[in-house]
Amino acid sequence: MLTGLNHLTFAVRDVARAWQFYVEVLGCRPVARWPQGGYVLAGDLWVALVQDAQTRAGPWPEYTHAAFSVSAADFPRLAERLRAAGAVIWQANWTEGESLYFLDPDGHKLEIHASDLAARLRSARAQPWAGLEFFD
Repeated sequence: MLTGLNHLTFAVRDVARAWQFYVEVLGCRPVARWPQGGYVLAGDLWVALVQDAQTRAGPWPEYTHAAFSVSAADFPRLAERLRAAGAVIWQANWTEGESLYFLDPDGHKLEIHASDLAARLRSARAQPWAGLEFFD
């Protein structure tokens, strides 16, 4: 049985550029770095940044993305840091809680989200969408 998410790996074209973004802009904690990659922590989540010459030049067209938790108190400051760093915003927020959807320097679709599953479910129960089914 799965016990959780172990780590995320992002293929990057430029390790130094990705490192700067994840550490200095997003505020991830640096753990280890080498010429072709590095490890950072986003809270307890291990994020691997690995150089890959085949990394795409822009975002994939589908909705797939990784969402990082941020406290409601820290959300405005981090959102402003992302905008000031020139992060491309790829979607407006339409869900409960504050969210900012942005691209990292390699076009990975990311989100910072100041909410949790319990809040999402409360919102969905209050305003269910067509075909929604709960299992609790």
